[in-house]
Amino acid sequence: MKKIIVLLIACLSIGHSSFGQIRYANDQIKTGAEQTEKYLPRLKGKRVAIVANPTSIIGNTHLVDSLLKLNINVVKVFGLEHGFRGNASNGTPVKDEIDPMGFHIISLYGKKRKPSAEDLSDVDIVIFDIQDVGCRFYTNINAMRNVMESCARNNKEFLILDRPNPNAYLVDGPILDMRLKSGIGQFPVPIAHGLTMAEFAQMINGEQWLPNGLKCKLSIVKVKNYNHDMLYKLPVNPSPNLNTEASILLYPSTCLFEGVALNHGRGTDYPFTVIGGPNLKGIYSFSFTPVSKKGMSERPLYMNEVCYGIDLRNTDLKKLVKSKKIELKWIIELYKNHPDKAHFFDRSISDQIGNIDYLAGNYEFRKQIENAVPEKEIRKSWEAGLEKYKEMRKNYLLYP
Repeated sequence: MKKIIVLLIACLSIGHSSFGQIRYANDQIKTGAEQTEKYLPRLKGKRVAIVANPTSIIGNTHLVDSLLKLNINVVKVFGLEHGFRGNASNGTPVKDEIDPMGFHIISLYGKKRKPSAEDLSDVDIVIFDIQDVGCRFYTNINAMRNVMESCARNNKEFLILDRPNPNAYLVDGPILDMRLKSGIGQFPVPIAHGLTMAEFAQMINGEQWLPNGLKCKLSIVKVKNYNHDMLYKLPVNPSPNLNTEASILLYPSTCLFEGVALNHGRGTDYPFTVIGGPNLKGIYSFSFTPVSKKGMSERPLYMNEVCYGIDLRNTDLKKLVKSKKIELKWIIELYKNHPDKAHFFDRSISDQIGNIDYLAGNYEFRKQIENAVPEKEIRKSWEAGLEKYKEMRKNYLLYP
């Protein structure tokens, strides 16, 4: 049968081996999707919808392909940001389409963000199999909440095939001030929440984050032989701009640069691992030039201009992981060295710049950077919220 999607990178069979600076435990871990014996019986005779993207794989084969070969009645697929095939740029609306295999692909990142009652009228069960990276501003958790709400309203079972969180070791950052609720932050959690998708779904149900007291009929296939301190190298890029080991592990720290007047690697082959701007010439010797990259970033900040700044591609990732902290030194340093501090956080420069308050999740972080508050004091301001969150988080952990 024709493959729908096979977008694996070269090192699928990575095992418990050293990759650069980090040892991964992939040979021990078995994702929820791989444990077909645990969920195939409940799919027999049912009309199945799947929330999927290129990360939804069993071995070398996409989950949808696998289930079709096993004669499961897949009636439709729901796609998220970047689309079912992962070929849409960040923030780009995605259209509905008909797959060559004949089923509907319904976009939840276009005209609507959640399945309608009509979408679910011919569905008995919705499978969710999406790789996440464990950050509040990564939109998969918002999409999951939306699908859970639709399932709850329409009395449909919601089955999560869980996957490891590559940043699960990390619980850090300010708790979202809900006055700043937005598309990049919808839950009162820190920047790095330290949960798998199934654990987060349990939190959504348990903390009553669905409207009007709704509760989703949730079932889970857990990851086998896994705990939060195990590091997992993703076999497929979780999105077009998280395309390297470094970008995924640096993402909780460097995504904050979406809220400043610097390019953070969009428009290059190494997003989230290089940071700079044209007006840092003479201050930094490292340089890169963002260009339009289809499927990644068509209009990057400072497109076709030489940007000067810092290169994080050789960051000691082992040390980064061991610290269990979001790294703040880079944004502190670049603000300190920036020749135009008045516009460092200025969204008016370009629509490519986000709002740092929404990214950080509070109104204090910007002021702390501008006022040269020491990093230790910035972190201290997070402590009370983090401790309260960590206690709440314990109620929803699936893994020791």
